Amino acid sequence: MVTEIAIIDVLVGHEAAFAAAFRDTGYELLATTPGCISAKMYQSGENPSRFIGVNEWESEQAHLENFRGSDRYTKYGEALRAHVAAAPVVEHFTNIMSM
Repeated sequence: MVTEIAIIDVLVGHEAAFAAAFRDTGYELLATTPGCISAKMYQSGENPSRFIGVNEWESEQAHLENFRGSDRYTKYGEALRAHVAAAPVVEHFTNIMSM
């Protein structure tokens, strides 16, 4: 299993619209992707324009091939892009306690 962390800064004033777009479209696109174990989005209490996506995948390959390499990724971008201030920082992590 791998955890994908995406740090997403949205345009000031677009926080509610971004959250709604994720709830209405983004979540379903992620959560129903083969290999996706869970999909969550968190909003910062200190910086409300910052969101963190935390998605668990069966493997990095499942994320890259089944989501990023599919039309789901295009639709995800179309739903959220208008609210995003800059390209998100996305990295894959493994749990060091289960190694």
